[in-house]
Order: sequence, then C-alpha cells, then structure tokens
Amino acid sequence: MFEKVLVANRGEIAIRILRALRELGIASVAIYSEADRSSRHVRQADEAYLIGPPAPGESYLKIDRIVDLAGRIGAEAIHPGYGFLAENAGFARACEDAGLVFIGPSSETIALVGDKMQARKTMVAAGIPVVPGGDRPLSSDDEIEAEADRIGFPVMLKAAAGGGGKGMRAIHSKDELAAAAKAARSEAGSAFADDRIYLEKLIENPRHVEFQIIADAHGNVVHLGERECSIQRRHQKLVEESPSTALTKSLRAKMGEAAVKAAKASGYVNAGTIEFLLDGNREFYFLEVNARLQVEHPVTELVTGIDLVREQLRVAAGEELSFGQLDVFHRGSAIECRICAEDPENNFYPSTGLIERLREPAGPGVRVESGIHAGFEVPIYYDPLVSKLLTWAPTREQAIERMKRALSEYNIEGIKTTIPFHKAVMESEAFRTGEFDTSYVDEVFFPMYAGREMPLPEVAAIAAALVRESEREEAKPLAVADAGATRGGWRQSPESRTWGGWQLHLK
Repeated sequence: MFEKVLVANRGEIAIRILRALRELGIASVAIYSEADRSSRHVRQADEAYLIGPPAPGESYLKIDRIVDLAGRIGAEAIHPGYGFLAENAGFARACEDAGLVFIGPSSETIALVGDKMQARKTMVAAGIPVVPGGDRPLSSDDEIEAEADRIGFPVMLKAAAGGGGKGMRAIHSKDELAAAAKAARSEAGSAFADDRIYLEKLIENPRHVEFQIIADAHGNVVHLGERECSIQRRHQKLVEESPSTALTKSLRAKMGEAAVKAAKASGYVNAGTIEFLLDGNREFYFLEVNARLQVEHPVTELVTGIDLVREQLRVAAGEELSFGQLDVFHRGSAIECRICAEDPENNFYPSTGLIERLREPAGPGVRVESGIHAGFEVPIYYDPLVSKLLTWAPTREQAIERMKRALSEYNIEGIKTTIPFHKAVMESEAFRTGEFDTSYVDEVFFPMYAGREMPLPEVAAIAAALVRESEREEAKPLAVADAGATRGGWRQSPESRTWGGWQLHLK
C-alpha cells in the first residue's frame, strides 16, 4: 500500500478521499488555490500546498505544477477525485511518465472511453446496445443537416470529448440545427479544448440509470448494482437513489452483465460507471463511461456496505479486489440530494457568498458529505456543489421520510441552496410513486411551482433573527397560530410546505 498520496481536488470529495487515506494509515497531501485557503480539506490533510490563483486554469488544472509538487514532496500516487483532471488522459499520462500512480484507469482507457464516438464503436463491437446515431465528427452545417435527416428528428447534438451535459443540445427541427451546432461547438471547445460534435437519436423522456463497476489488474470485474439518476436539470444530476424503481430483477441482471462487458471491452481497471438510457419500453442503451469516482458513489456504499475509495486505493496499489460478484449484496434503499449553491426559485442561478450559519442534519441513517463550514466564502470559480445529503433505510418509503426529516434539519444561511427544491421533490407524487424520468424538473417541478408567491426577504430576515435569538437564550418557542411545524416562533404554512416558503406567525 502507498505511504503518501496527493489529492488533486477540493471540497467534499477531497475530504472523502482524505478520510479514506487516514483510515488506511496513508499520509495525505492536499492542494489548494488562493480562494480555498480556509477550506476544510486544507485543514484535514497531513500536508497542504498552495497550487495557484483562484481560477481553475491557474491552479487545480495545472498538470505540470501538480505532478512536480507530488514528486518534490515524495507522494507515490495522485487521486484526482471527480471533475477537474479526473478524466484527463493527459494528466494520467503525465503521472505515469513521472513514475506516479494515477488512482483511476490508465491513460489509454481514459482516452478510449473519453472519446464518445470511439466508445460507441467499442460497445457496438462488444454487442452492447447503443443509441442510434453517427460515429464520426460533423464539421459543417450541411453535414449536420444530412446526418439529422438520416437519423430522423428529434436528435441530440453531443460533444465528442466531454460529459456532464456540456456541449449537448436537443434539436426537434431543421430550423434549430445551425444555432445549436454553433453553441454546442463553443461550449465543448471551452469545456474540453475539443469542439468536435456528433449526432445521436434523441430518446425523449428516458430514465437515466447507471451501474457502478470496479475492476482490478488481475482480470476481476464486478458491478455493484445501479443508481437512478433521472432527476436532473440541464443534464446535471440533482437526486440519485438505489435501487431504481424502473428496473425489474431480470432487467437489472441484464444491465449489470452489460456493464461488466463494457468494462472488459475497454480494458478498464479501477472504479468507474457505465451509464445507460432506458426508454419507455424498458429497452436500455449505452450512454457513456464515466472513468472516475462519481459524485453519487456514497449511494452505492450505503446499499452494499463496500467502501469504494478504499477499494480504489487497493486496486491502484496492485492488489486484487477484496470481494467477488457473489459477495455483493444489496440491502435497503439509499437516496442522495446534491446540495448546491444555487437558487431554485430563480432557475437554479448560482449563489455565492459567505456562509453565516450552518447546521447539518444527523441521526440514524443520515450521511453528510460536506466541504463547507460557517464563515466559509463560497467562491465563484468552481462547481456549485457544496455538500451531499444521503439517507438510508430498509425501504424506499422510509428513506424518503428520513430524507424529509434530514432536509428540515439542514440550515445554511448566507447563500441560496437547493434544499427547498429537494423538499419539494420528496413531497411530490411523481417521485414518491417512482413514476418520473429526465423531464421531471421541466415538466413536473417548474409547472407545479410556477407563479408561486415566495415570502418577502424582510419576513425571512425577521424569522431568521428570531431563531438566532431563541437559540442563543434557550428560550421557549413563541406561540403560533396553529399546530403546524414550529421553530422559534415561526411555522411553515401548508401552502408552502413543499417549497420552503417560511411564514411568520406571532401573537
């Protein structure tokens, strides 16, 4: 096993990896930008080094600087986390060339699965169903129009070198093609330094279901079941859970087998995710390989009891997996809500600023993965994810109720967050019955809450001040108008119960 590992990331995922390193007795090294001097991951590591200015391109994305630092301080391996350089084949190759272990798949595998068109060809050769479409980049508007006519509208423009929703555009008619192609190229070039785009058939309102896999260098490949990721906006996941309500036992087995086959076909070693789309007829299609640890990996950890980061480290050190496929058992139900610094009342517009107060939920079956603290300034430079809230329970219904309780306990003051959105999801009939797809936010959530009257900022400020005063003096709660949910003299009205619109009621 390694003696020292550098974590090339920030926030909650850096802390998650640092904890695993500490449990294994491995010395840990953090890097940080000038904007992250007061971040929790800096204080939690055994060593921490300033890597550059706030902008990612001058800090967390500086391959030469990170690799050079790892060599100078005696680190043997680098864990990239997710985002930033996690799926950058050049970074993995630089680590390999410097004699460092990249804790993830090889640079060759990352290059293979990172090119979406090449990945499609690989899956077709392996007999795995893919979404109908092209396998070549399209360089002109005429080529795009001809390919769209061949596939048939609606179609999806996609970036050849990317993921995470970047460079994707749904197109329903020829009139939309030219503008969408220009925007997709621009976004792809900015996000991935590669503006190639291609077309696929658009599967309308699918379920997005992914399978966690992990493989070692000794030929062992295991899947750990699925995660449902259909509640998303702009192709960015918001809620994940396991098991999926969309899968039958036989379909789960077929998709699990396909995931293992996909991993083997791409020569995959370490942890990764095989993503699928499920159409209305429950036919599944390969979507992409995420060659890294996923944001939502704790969902799988909760239902299987397997520590994925620990296994990543063991596999990277050359050891065999500590379990086989028959050793993987799934117990209960787990849900993850991504808590982002975004305003769901304003189309999820980013919200940055100082976190004035923070109270995190706890209790049985509750897990919080967080990178923030009271007094932390949420910077404008990085992904808006500030924490992940997870619950586990023996049944899905109990996991939902537990999540509702945990969300009611979560208090982040100073910035807007997606906590109100998640409260609404947990209350919605579509989610509770499991009858939803990737159109949920646009077709269920926004129409349900469009035009909703939100509380005045002055009222919210008064309520927050009362809460602070009552907590400080340990006073009894003020009287309220009825027996609604109370706290410090304020209650949540029935009308806004699922949307976070707090109203003040005083006698």
